[in-house]
Amino acid sequence: MIREAVARLAQRYGRSYWLSTIGRPEGPEEHWQALAEGGFLGLLVPAEQGGAGLGMLEMETLLEALSEQGTPLLFLIVSAVMGTLALVRHGTEEQRRAWLPELVSGRKRVCFALTEPDAGSNSFRLSTTARRDGDHYVVNGRKTYISGADRADAILTVVSGEPVAEGKRKGISLLLIPADAPGLEMRKVPVAIEGPESQFLLFFDDVRVPAANLIGREGNAAAEMFEVLNAERISGAAAAVGLGRFVLDKAVRYANERVVWSVPIGAHQGLAHPLAAVKSRLELAALMAQKAAWLFDHGRPAGAESNMAKYEAAEAAIEACDLAIEVHGGNGFSREFDVITVWPWVRLLRTAPVSREMILNYIGEHVLGLPRSY
Repeated sequence: MIREAVARLAQRYGRSYWLSTIGRPEGPEEHWQALAEGGFLGLLVPAEQGGAGLGMLEMETLLEALSEQGTPLLFLIVSAVMGTLALVRHGTEEQRRAWLPELVSGRKRVCFALTEPDAGSNSFRLSTTARRDGDHYVVNGRKTYISGADRADAILTVVSGEPVAEGKRKGISLLLIPADAPGLEMRKVPVAIEGPESQFLLFFDDVRVPAANLIGREGNAAAEMFEVLNAERISGAAAAVGLGRFVLDKAVRYANERVVWSVPIGAHQGLAHPLAAVKSRLELAALMAQKAAWLFDHGRPAGAESNMAKYEAAEAAIEACDLAIEVHGGNGFSREFDVITVWPWVRLLRTAPVSREMILNYIGEHVLGLPRSY
C-alpha cells in the first residue's frame, strides 16, 4: 500500500518535479504537504498523538519507494525519523503533546545537529556546550553539514555540559533549540550535489534555551543518540537501495532499447551479467535493511544489522550508478539522460551519515570481536 501510494504521488511529484525545486527557497513543499496529508510523516508516531503507530519497517519501505522514484528527501529522514523518534521515545508528555501532532501534520519540522567541524567521525569529541543557567541552558559552539536547517522550526542538537575529552561519553545531552533563537546563525555550505535541500553551518553564540527543551535526561544522551543513529542508518540504507533501483532501471531500459550491430546491447553478457549481479546486491541490501528495521521495532539490538545494511546498500548503489553510466556510454554524462546526476547522491551515502571505514571498524570490533583499532 505504501509503494502504491508513493507511485500515485509520483504522478504529480516525481523526478521532474523534484528537479524543478532545486534552488527554490521553499523546496519541494507541495510534496512534503502531500506526504503529510497521506499520513506518511506520522508513521513512527503513536495513534494517540495523531500518527499511524507503525515502525521503522514501514518507514524503510517509504524511503525506499520515494528514492525509487528518484525523489530522495533527506529532510524526511532528519525530521520524520530522527526528530520524531527522539520525541516519541525520550520526550516528556508535554513535549510530545506540543510537537508530535505538529510534525505529523507537516505544520512544523525539526532537523538534527550532531556533526562538528573539528570532531570528524568521533561524534563524542563535542565542543558545543550547554551550560545550565537557572531555568535555561546557554549554548555555544558550531555544527556543520546540517540538512534542512533553513526549513526547520527547531534543531535537535547534541550538546555537552563541558568540552568532551577523547573517548568520553558522559555529560552529553539533547536539546531542542528553536531555529529562530537569538544568537543562532546559519550559513549555507556549498556542496556539489544537486537537490532541493541544503546543508548548513550553524554558530551558537550564547543561545539561551529553556530547560524544558531538554530531551531525555541531562548528560544521558549517548545511548539515546545511538538509538536514533541506528534509525538514521536504516534510513540511509533504504535511500541507497531506492536510488540504486532507480538508476538500474534506467540502465536496463537503455540496454533494451539501444541497438548496436543489429542487437540490443543488453543481449551481450558483458552488460547483462553486471546488471544481474548489481540487482542481486541491491535486493540483499534491502533485506538487511528490513531485518534491521524489524529488530529496531521489536526493541532488539540492531546496531550490527543497521551498519551492515547501510554499508551494503551504499556500495551496491554506487556500483549500480557507475554501471548505468557505462551502459549509457557518452549519454551517461548528459543531463538529458539524468544518470550522472544521481552519482553525487549515491557517493554521498558511502560517506554519510557514517563512513564506510567506521562501519567496518564497528563490524570488526563489535561483531567479529577483533581488537579496537582507534
